[in-house]
Amino acid sequence: MNQIADNTRICTMTLDGDDVKFCEGETIYEVAERHSKEVPTLCYDPRLEAFGACRLCVVEVEGIRNPVASCTTKATEGMIVRTKNDTLDKHRTTLLEMVASENRNNTVDELAGYASQELGNLLKRYPVLPGRFAGKKSGNSNTDDLNPFILRDYDNCISCYRCVRVCAEQEGDHAINVMNRGFDTQITTEFGNDLRDSSCTFCGQCVATCPTGALTDKKAIRAKDTPGEVKKTRSVCIYCGVGCSIDILTKGDRVVGIQPAMDGPANEGALCVKGQYAFDFVHHPDRLTKPLIRQKDGTFREAEWDEALQKAAEGFLKVREKHGNHATYGIASGRAPHEAAYSMQKFIRAGYGTNYIDNCSRA
Repeated sequence: MNQIADNTRICTMTLDGDDVKFCEGETIYEVAERHSKEVPTLCYDPRLEAFGACRLCVVEVEGIRNPVASCTTKATEGMIVRTKNDTLDKHRTTLLEMVASENRNNTVDELAGYASQELGNLLKRYPVLPGRFAGKKSGNSNTDDLNPFILRDYDNCISCYRCVRVCAEQEGDHAINVMNRGFDTQITTEFGNDLRDSSCTFCGQCVATCPTGALTDKKAIRAKDTPGEVKKTRSVCIYCGVGCSIDILTKGDRVVGIQPAMDGPANEGALCVKGQYAFDFVHHPDRLTKPLIRQKDGTFREAEWDEALQKAAEGFLKVREKHGNHATYGIASGRAPHEAAYSMQKFIRAGYGTNYIDNCSRA
């Protein structure tokens, strides 16, 4: 055991036969994950307080009779841990069979949400018999909720409570909570109302953390039958000055959804309702596809780019010659690409020598 500059103690434990170092205060799961040990979990989200509900992450600790939840058990000096053996695999397989037997749908489209594939991936990894524990089911889907963003398909809920915890711990909204116990357990809002009538801000965090698709992105899932593979492109949200990192989901040449970037330095997986859902303008039928030039009678006619740019340049020069540089004020759109915003401020600052430029993204 030794110490580093900030007085954090560096300890040593044995993990699957290897001596590894860890910082005092870390859990067994955190140590195992850092050393690339495949410890499964369904209730764990690194942004949330460890809950230990799913019990898939149990490991064997020498000197402790029963397996312990690695996400809630602190690592200690000299601890000897095994993350994988036949007993643990059987335990995890049985738990997954219980979950799979109850869920209506174990195959979820990746457009449902950021973490929606977690259960499906685990079912492929272990030799699960999905119907082994078929019988009574819990969870009732709320397909009558008319909010435009989140499908509440609770037939797929496994009571991991990640959605409830992210709403409370990360967003501070407490818009959803847990009601009843056992097979009657239900994720609900105040008085069972629609999300629109709750304190929900539609940030989409509950969708992003759900590991089963019980909460689904309504807008993205509309494209599940659209031909083509889903591609992710890292970008930055355009709506304000925070600089949230996002992954743009596309199929072919169409934007079909937005997911938060969990490793985004500014947002760490968080988004607001605009960053998460306000992308329909990209393919809106009312968007202009050609430049328009105003005619003397006030109507517009379509033009080619060279003609439109020449007409615009003549107008800018005319105003500058008559009224001076400070007569022109530029306003960039929060829905335009970042390159357009950069070009706009360059046009005003370099072209006119002023700072008469604004953008809603500064808010």
